[in-house]
Amino acid sequence: MVTQEQNKLIWRTSGETMVVEPWGPNALRVRSVMMGEIEDTDYALLPPEKTACTIETGRDRASITNGKLTAVVELASSGWFRDHGKLTFYNQKGEILFEDIDQRDMPSPRPRHFQPVAGGETRLTCSFRAYEGERFYGMGQYQLEKLDLKGCVLELAQQNTQASVPFAVSSRGYGFFWHNPAVGRVVFGENRTVWTAESARQCDFWVVAGDTPAEIQQSYVRATGLPPMMPEYGLGFWQCKARYWTQEQVLEVARGYRERGVPLDVLVIDFFHWPRMGDFRFDPEFFPDPQGMAQELRAMGIEPMVSVWTPIDTRSENFEEMRDSNLLVHVEQGMQITLRFFDGETIYADMTNPDTRAYVWEKLRQNYVQNGIHLFWLDEAEPGYMVYDYGNYRYHLGPALRAGNLYPQLYARMIADGMRAEGEENPVSLVRCAWAGSQRYGALVWSGDIASTWESFRRQICAGMNMGMAGIPWWTTDIGGFHSGDIRDPAFHELLLRWFQWGTFCPVMRLHGARLPKTDHVNKAGQPILDEGAPNEIWSYGPEMEALLTKFIRIRELIRPYVRALMRTAHETGAPLLRPLFYEFPEDAQAWTCKDEFLFGPDLLVAPVLEPGEGERRVYLPEGSWTHLFTGETVEGGCCRAFPAPHTEIPVFLRDGRHAEWVDAVQRL
Repeated sequence: MVTQEQNKLIWRTSGETMVVEPWGPNALRVRSVMMGEIEDTDYALLPPEKTACTIETGRDRASITNGKLTAVVELASSGWFRDHGKLTFYNQKGEILFEDIDQRDMPSPRPRHFQPVAGGETRLTCSFRAYEGERFYGMGQYQLEKLDLKGCVLELAQQNTQASVPFAVSSRGYGFFWHNPAVGRVVFGENRTVWTAESARQCDFWVVAGDTPAEIQQSYVRATGLPPMMPEYGLGFWQCKARYWTQEQVLEVARGYRERGVPLDVLVIDFFHWPRMGDFRFDPEFFPDPQGMAQELRAMGIEPMVSVWTPIDTRSENFEEMRDSNLLVHVEQGMQITLRFFDGETIYADMTNPDTRAYVWEKLRQNYVQNGIHLFWLDEAEPGYMVYDYGNYRYHLGPALRAGNLYPQLYARMIADGMRAEGEENPVSLVRCAWAGSQRYGALVWSGDIASTWESFRRQICAGMNMGMAGIPWWTTDIGGFHSGDIRDPAFHELLLRWFQWGTFCPVMRLHGARLPKTDHVNKAGQPILDEGAPNEIWSYGPEMEALLTKFIRIRELIRPYVRALMRTAHETGAPLLRPLFYEFPEDAQAWTCKDEFLFGPDLLVAPVLEPGEGERRVYLPEGSWTHLFTGETVEGGCCRAFPAPHTEIPVFLRDGRHAEWVDAVQRL
């Protein structure tokens, strides 16, 4: 039976209730439940803008049109599968965007299949027809050297180096958002596209139609929330390493940049600056005057940032209170331990619980904010379980299998809500992992603890572009990679330099890593504390490297007004800073296949050097005029050609004569 209730199309048949309704311009939200009532969940989707829609109903067919998008649900004219409602989506030209699998050809499973599992939940599978030549982009951050995700099987779960943001832009002219925070997977197969949630109460997805990838991507960001405006300190260079272990060391690094006249915007104090994980405060033995430290840093024009972890050590001063107040993640079977790290056993704080967020924020406010610390690095945001058996963890919002992907989003929300209450209009959190809607809470996502290898470096190019297509415009990496990298090794110097050059044209330019050789330390009591990585400042790699790295920091300063404008655009429209070529050139077929170069905003094309010993770089330039930033050479696009790539530069091109003054300025550096 099909009915219309106000602007909703409601389809009931064979135990299933499906509701299709407009949800913003050119967009529809589809929710379906088996033998139950539709739930109003707001995991990421915001209340929609009101739009006019048209609904037509009949005995065996009904349709709903909202702007450029039409959904048709219909029964088969006859046969075994007459009771299964089939969904087909069309654009404004009447062309099919995508549709459910055809039950007559694929009788099992149903397009929306609810498989009962223990505990009253269901395992949900939604299956759609696959199309020859279709490409998919977005989905967040996966460590793949692939931009087009067609043919991939992607885990819908958060892990270190993996951020699942289940929104995909199709080359067929639509965007698809899986509005379900359950652990699962998506298969962009050659024979079908399949979305799976391991534990769910209902099917819930959002579809938008658009004429360009930019229109589709920006529609999604408006539907899930625009990011704040990036503050001024987010535009320049950030210094970090694993780890600065004393207050004096932090200040010495800051003074080192000031003495050299090298601009530094943010200095990051990494983990284990606390007595125990879960104490949420500085260790007074190593940081005796955090307020004085923050004041001195800020007097030098440097904003301090501190790392915050949510594993709570069983020996922490806050553990018993948090345990007894049910503020921790629950382990269903076995020991109540979720992570062993260094010398402690810990249980994660449950960030899906608003009481947990209030408790932790109050500790942060008292011990950091009141001491002048306004920036937080939210590590372990997946969270990073010792054993990734999602079925063994339970949150305030329910089993991790059903709600687990919300953890990083709500972690960032804790900081955003807290800082806004303190008067900060534009909160920023450096966070490992994100889900849909994280961008509206000021999530600056970095790509996790990646390896210091060329292979890992190459993967970040695609990861950054796909994060932008998934609605996360603030994104960065550990320049040089995190794991290892010997500061004495010339081979690592080459990798670091090429990574640093590319990082100059990333949304946030941040140097970090656990460099070798490491140094062991003890406290006054003679007890071992976490080791310290080798120096990771720009002068740590010798005079030649220092000069080259300094040059690129100054290039970042040169383009700072441009970066500020890009951040403004991201705030107002959701447009990413790091863009695939097709974002600006959707009519260029080759632009859809370029995975090793990108646009930094609309005006800069960047082709990073991605192989060791590479002295030249083949670059595809779309139609138009392109001026090489380092040489001043102007060439016509619409072709692929090789350009010299000495170690002092990388191929960067200015579009159609824009920012021509940069060329002379770079020559003077």
